[in-house]
Amino acid sequence: MSNKKMSLTSKVLIGMALGILVGLAINMLHLNPKGSFVDVYIVNGLFHIIGKMFVVALKMLVVPLVLFSLITGVLGIGDIRELGKVGAKAFVLYLLTTAIAIALAITIAASLGIGEGVHMTSAATFTGKEAPPLSSVLINIIPSNVVNAMAEGNMLQIIFFAILLGISILMVGKKAEPLVELVEIANEIMMKMVTIIMAVAPYAVFALLAKAFANLGLGLLANLAGYVLVLIGALMIHLFVTLMVVLKVFSGKSPAMFLKKAREMQIFAFSTSSSNATIPVTLRVVTKKLGVDNSVASFTVPFGATINMDGTAIMQGVATVFIANAYGVDLGISGYLTVILMSVLASIGTAGVPGVGLIMLSMVFTQVGLPVEGIGLILGVDRLLDMIRTAVNVSGDAVVSVVVAKSEKKLDESIYDDPEAGAVVEDELEISEEVEKEFSQKIEKLSHEE
Repeated sequence: MSNKKMSLTSKVLIGMALGILVGLAINMLHLNPKGSFVDVYIVNGLFHIIGKMFVVALKMLVVPLVLFSLITGVLGIGDIRELGKVGAKAFVLYLLTTAIAIALAITIAASLGIGEGVHMTSAATFTGKEAPPLSSVLINIIPSNVVNAMAEGNMLQIIFFAILLGISILMVGKKAEPLVELVEIANEIMMKMVTIIMAVAPYAVFALLAKAFANLGLGLLANLAGYVLVLIGALMIHLFVTLMVVLKVFSGKSPAMFLKKAREMQIFAFSTSSSNATIPVTLRVVTKKLGVDNSVASFTVPFGATINMDGTAIMQGVATVFIANAYGVDLGISGYLTVILMSVLASIGTAGVPGVGLIMLSMVFTQVGLPVEGIGLILGVDRLLDMIRTAVNVSGDAVVSVVVAKSEKKLDESIYDDPEAGAVVEDELEISEEVEKEFSQKIEKLSHEE
């Protein structure tokens, strides 16, 4: 019998499968009526606490990890002009994949005629929020208070500050060498913290999904089967066809190897429904498993988590067709072209805004003359579908990172092609006794000197 230990990805997959099964069993057997023991102490008690603690722990790492990683990336890029090229390439690719995503979604949904003859009414209501004007978004990229930007996790502001700080360190030159070393060590320490938190991931993923499926079940999906199936189908086509074609054409790398290595971050994204909370895992997968140099990944990953809206764009395309048909509104070719353009522009204009998906959708509906309250029809199933959308979003972030790194000759292909690269091993979680003793003696020596 083999002594080979099970990989973390396998454990997380098992946790995910068990979580979905347990959650569905609780829901379908009606074990969690409101106020019952299972509802209060298990689903919204134990499962909620474990899942929430894990998500909060991941969010705890996002700001320091992005800050130190991006400063290190700027310092290690070699030529500061390269940073502009990396940013421009990432920006164009993110907008391109978003445009392709929504065009694909509208084509599939319109061809199948989802929502025709539905004439649904909904008790749910939705009031559209106004997105800030693009001028305001551009001005707000510069933080008036860096500490506040970090406290609120404003990615664009943190990216701006980290790049400016990195450039300033380079301008100071040799005198800043101790700070450079400190930032590099801090970045390495943060990556170790990601490894520690990922060790409990199988249990946390189980708890997150058990709670989600116990509370939501699959009953809601039956009422909107056409919408749900078309949306999931469009998301899968974009993930397994569009993104993989982009990866193969622009980088020449194996889509099969990418999908194998991306499973880990996709599961985390699916469980947390948050691209931002998944940043630590995405950064680790992209650098340690896919071989993207930190100088590229430290920019493309947090930037993508903020501005890349592939999954959200697909939801908007399918939702627009569904609501238009349900309300008997004929948008025509010009209407659908407006939806595509609006969605791409909205992905820039609403970058970093909470609840971005629904804000973008209400903007699109207003522009093409659809009733905004129609969003209430699809709100019930949005939570489950958001999990899949987020997994597609982070996959897009990783694909763009690989493509940009390859074009900049910053991709270590030996790591990308190695199936075992970046696997978490138990040795990484151990503390050396020698190091413990050495540090203890140093601290004792320093305290005596004082």
